[in-house]
Amino acid sequence: MGTEIERKFLMKNDEWKVHVTETHVIKQGYLQSGLDASQKSSVRVRISNKTANINIKSAELSAVRQEYEYEIPLHDAEEMLRTLCGGAIIEKTRYYVPYASHLWEIDVFSGDNEGLQMAEIELGSLNEHFEKPDWLSSEVSHDGRYYNNYLVKNPYCKWRI
Repeated sequence: MGTEIERKFLMKNDEWKVHVTETHVIKQGYLQSGLDASQKSSVRVRISNKTANINIKSAELSAVRQEYEYEIPLHDAEEMLRTLCGGAIIEKTRYYVPYASHLWEIDVFSGDNEGLQMAEIELGSLNEHFEKPDWLSSEVSHDGRYYNNYLVKNPYCKWRI
């Protein structure tokens, strides 16, 4: 079984930008959001630069979730995004920033989610120690509004303060 242990944080400032080592432009859509009570998983199609994947994640709102990801042909992913995802697509740029002994992934959203910036860290265990950079703000790991499957149906532009 694949397991993802991930924590999410909002951003305080842009001081992280000088430490970026890699950048990916991402487009993703959902074949199944996992938001309906009858759904036990979300099923996502993602194009990251020129690589495409299909991803299945357990639907519970938790820092620890089951996750399976498989590479698929780019053409297939483009067609699925265009024809099967209901026109709702998440667009973001992901920046990779090493800090202390971990790699942070910082997502800067565009389109209807413009203005939202989040940092994610993947951990080996729920209790794994990590240093929090000064550019982090509040943790939102347990706030469902900040999950991509929610943002695709309820964009940030409609609820941000």
